[in-house]
Amino acid sequence: VRNRIAERARPAPMVADTRPVCGPLASIPPLEFIQVRRTPEEALFNSLMEQHHYLGYEQPVGEHLKYVVKAASSQGSQVIACLAWQSAPRHLKLRDRFLGWSEEARERNVNLLAYNTRFLILPWVQVEHLASHILGRMAKLVAQDWQRLYAHPIYWLETFVDTSRFRGTCYRAANWQVIGTTQGRGHRAPTFEPTRPLKQMMGLPLHRRFRERLSQ
Repeated sequence: VRNRIAERARPAPMVADTRPVCGPLASIPPLEFIQVRRTPEEALFNSLMEQHHYLGYEQPVGEHLKYVVKAASSQGSQVIACLAWQSAPRHLKLRDRFLGWSEEARERNVNLLAYNTRFLILPWVQVEHLASHILGRMAKLVAQDWQRLYAHPIYWLETFVDTSRFRGTCYRAANWQVIGTTQGRGHRAPTFEPTRPLKQMMGLPLHRRFRERLSQ
């Protein structure tokens, strides 16, 4: 049986503006957040992820949004970051324990969560505190766009941080909470020994009564 997902062509390389962006956060031009799914700029997003994210591009599944962040200047706007969001996994032990919801509530309400699958600051951008600033502004935007495009709210954002590569500092600075650390085993791993990098799970409530909303 042919696996059409596995056979899908990788995103084609596209030319991007690679002018260095450096200095303190206050010195960079105003930022513009653009949702590019189903727009002409989606191909550029896919290409930048494929070329510059350590995991490459991955086609999102289910409900999903793609964003580019641009810095405007007299020389024209320039993409400096990309973020991808998609439907949250249905079963995550760390998250389910933290939320304290029942299996029935999870089945009903898992669509009210969104998963940050990719966050890329482009390699020619060196701006202290930029990543946490982007995450802080992104939380409100992704909730608004999800409601607009999919006609339902989201109350919780989640992601995983590969602790062998990153410390997750920018997420914590943007008020994300550490939920726990994975055991480094896949869902159907044949051994109890770690077979994958340990990852820190992080989450961000989008409503002060998020547990109540998700447990209804």
